[in-house]
Amino acid sequence: MGNYDVKQEVTDKYSLRGRVFHRLRDDILSGRYEEHEELREVAISEEMGVSRTPVREALRQLELEGLIQIIPNKGAYVTGITMKDVEDIYMIRSLLEGLCARWATANITGEQMEEMEENVYLARFHAQKGHMEQMAQLDNRFHEIMYEACNSKILEHQLKDFHEYVLRVRKKTLSNASRGLKSNEEHAQIMEAIKAGDADRAEQLANRHILNAYENMKKNGLQEAYRREETGKEEN
Repeated sequence: MGNYDVKQEVTDKYSLRGRVFHRLRDDILSGRYEEHEELREVAISEEMGVSRTPVREALRQLELEGLIQIIPNKGAYVTGITMKDVEDIYMIRSLLEGLCARWATANITGEQMEEMEENVYLARFHAQKGHMEQMAQLDNRFHEIMYEACNSKILEHQLKDFHEYVLRVRKKTLSNASRGLKSNEEHAQIMEAIKAGDADRAEQLANRHILNAYENMKKNGLQEAYRREETGKEEN
């Protein structure tokens, strides 16, 4: 039963319903659809060139993820991501990132290790130059390398999903150059622990890294961004 579920999860995104679901979720997380906006089955099916059935199924799955609310006889409405959601995402992700680093320590290949080292080197260079866009790209790639190195499709899939949520939330806060430098130093420490085969330290460092990122977001306007967003809704 377990193996069947795994196969179903991995191949789901290639099904028609899966493609519609991932497209809609990306659009919600990227901000294309705003909170409380209605998602109309007919319009979505016409835009994507599919029947209403896979759209309806995708909407049900989005409701299970808490991204929309389906109100009987009315329609499907975007619920967005709350402050509580953000905190939950970071707390859960911190534990999973720690597990990922532990497994990566045992399974990372030489090629992946080289890319991780190069990533840290390039990120340090761009951080010192204040190149925020390049830093963000390299930050994302560092985590992707670790996800791939853990040698678990299930954990990799879960962490990439959480990472998508985080990318959406990070757009609410200002980029912080000093955090960029600190974040890369934390990456370097994780990398060194993995390279040294110290799974316990790698896990602890990866866990702490995500918690630090959350604390930084709170300091740099996450709560204020949500407050402004809520105030704007009330005024509208």
